[in-house]
Amino acid sequence: MTTRSPWRCTASLGRSLTTTKSPAAEFLQWLTIEKGRSPATIEAYRRDIDEFCAWMSAKGRRARSASEEDFEAYFSELRASERADSTVARSMSSLRGWFGFMLDEGDINHDPTVRLKTARRGRSLPKPLGEKDMTRLLDSLGSNGAVALRDRALLELLYGTGARVSEAVGINLEDLDFDEELILVTGKGSKQRLVPMGSVLRAALRDYLEPGGRGEMVRAKKSARLFVNARGGPLSRQGVDLIIHKRALAAGLDTRKVSAHVFRHSCATHMLSHGADIRVVQELLGHASIATTQLYTAVSVTSLRREYHDAHPRAHE
Repeated sequence: MTTRSPWRCTASLGRSLTTTKSPAAEFLQWLTIEKGRSPATIEAYRRDIDEFCAWMSAKGRRARSASEEDFEAYFSELRASERADSTVARSMSSLRGWFGFMLDEGDINHDPTVRLKTARRGRSLPKPLGEKDMTRLLDSLGSNGAVALRDRALLELLYGTGARVSEAVGINLEDLDFDEELILVTGKGSKQRLVPMGSVLRAALRDYLEPGGRGEMVRAKKSARLFVNARGGPLSRQGVDLIIHKRALAAGLDTRKVSAHVFRHSCATHMLSHGADIRVVQELLGHASIATTQLYTAVSVTSLRREYHDAHPRAHE
């Protein structure tokens, strides 16, 4: 039986050590107000800081008294526990930011994180669904009832625009322009972009918004959001996950390989495979850097290589 470290248990129980008057809470507030970080980013920083605080508390010490040796030991334990490289790198970034903030505020006299070796982030390529599997999933969606119409519109939007799940659930009715066939999407840092509405997506949205669709959901008319739950309230990210799991299962797909982000990966990869300009895909997905979009070109090359070796008669001797 695997045993769990006491410090990890403390953090997992949700007993946040970032109290309202602590330096950590002030740091998180600063990130929120001054830096405009998203709620998801703030929550990730909070978890990282709480976990380190719990680790130090298990040693009978306060986090702000941590030394360079403490950090080296802490990150060694994280790596030994088989945490992903990206998780370790994010934790290191969170703690560096916090200790740098405390130094600037005069809460500590020395920043023990400055000499930490930067954790390497593994270059993990996106794993899109194949076009056949995506078509199979979307074609399996029915149109019988308001919920079915909503689910079809939602999944067509995720695949058709490459929107992040947080962006999709944040779309309001007024963000749809059927005349120009455009959708206003609000992304990270409240940055807005216009994305095109393909014919299949346009038809799915029309069906969802016409009688028998969204209006049939209880109190839906009182909500400004495009996608609502069965009670008429805004559809949550968790609600989207449940819908995708249910629909993927019904389509006979491996549910472990299907998520909201996979729709985004698939949109980008399939467009590039069919010759789309990388700058166009960057704009569509709202990537700040072209380097992020270039990951998808690597996926396309990987898929091309696999298809070639599988299909070309002279690929193997």
